[in-house]
Amino acid sequence: MKSNACELVDIQRIPKPIAELLHKVGVNINGPEPHDIQISDERVFGAVLSHGSLGLGEAYMNGWWTVEKLDEMMFRLMRSDADELVKAWTKVQWVLRALREKVINLQAPARAFKVGEHHYDTGNDLFEAMLDPLMIYSCGYWEQAQSLEDAQLHKLDMICKKLQLKPGEKLLDIGCGWGGLAWYAATHFGVQVLGITVSAQQQAYARARCKGLPVAIELIDYRDLTGQFDKVVSVGMFEHVGLKNYSDYFDAVRGLMKTEGLFLLHTIGGFEKTEATDPWIDRYIFPNGKIPSPGEITEHVEGKLVLEDWHNFGTDYDKTLMAWHANFEKAWPQLEQRYGERFKRMWTYYLMTCAAYFRARKGMLWQLVFSHRQRPETYRSIRPLNST
Repeated sequence: MKSNACELVDIQRIPKPIAELLHKVGVNINGPEPHDIQISDERVFGAVLSHGSLGLGEAYMNGWWTVEKLDEMMFRLMRSDADELVKAWTKVQWVLRALREKVINLQAPARAFKVGEHHYDTGNDLFEAMLDPLMIYSCGYWEQAQSLEDAQLHKLDMICKKLQLKPGEKLLDIGCGWGGLAWYAATHFGVQVLGITVSAQQQAYARARCKGLPVAIELIDYRDLTGQFDKVVSVGMFEHVGLKNYSDYFDAVRGLMKTEGLFLLHTIGGFEKTEATDPWIDRYIFPNGKIPSPGEITEHVEGKLVLEDWHNFGTDYDKTLMAWHANFEKAWPQLEQRYGERFKRMWTYYLMTCAAYFRARKGMLWQLVFSHRQRPETYRSIRPLNST
């Protein structure tokens, strides 16, 4: 039975597994707290029991349930690993998804541009409204930051210092986004930059941003690159490489980097290995993505590059995502006509669920620095903003 949009469902009609799960994590159905879920359509129950996290997310997009503090509700679910119980309700589907990812190379060269077309080409107006002025679409570094702009500038500065950039060096930026890091490195550290992306909109925007600087921005897959670079960096791109391609990825970096060079990898990481990507994220946000575990990285880089440094500041992604959401909400009146209410619910669900993922420490943010074994110089890492 479907309820009217202005009414909430009778809690006596809630399936027992769902009621017990929510009660266990301290979330009440139609309760008074900001993290309590408000359900207006009984179809949400079938969606969750049949399709797990995909059904929950789609039900939110449909307006079948709401919550004042979506990030807090999802945090409570993830902190208690309730999301793992939901997976058990749809075990067959998860087994099939895991089998699909093992059998098919979802990030093969023929699929490399799909995520660019699906996500990063959504619209520059959306990302301009949501991100900082340099449009850095990755975790900021908040240790001494008072704003999103500060956090991103501090992150860029730290990356360049970890890479020990020197004037005249050639820097390869794999997954350059809208060109913010390329612009910063060329402007503040005097390097030449080649940035590559799989998004046509990012390429056009980055080229305009870096006009007049020793920066080239190309629409190309990393597997098709040739040449030699003093330093290599990749920020927020490794999540699209895929487990089947990790060895090829590190082989490519090794071949592109000079013997004395350094490679900085900035990536989301998982607390533990996962067999399949969350189906809602895969369908609506990042198709064919894959979050690496620590072991999956070390397994595929072993014997190729020396791991010099591993820095985790994953809780900073919670702050970054909340700042993006605040900007998105503020800009929504100007975006509404183009994107529509269903998109707003989808984008809100994406940002708030991801914030909860990092807040619950299921997700990490890693910066790893690698070198060639033949590099003669000892690498000394930095952490504080003012380190040299």
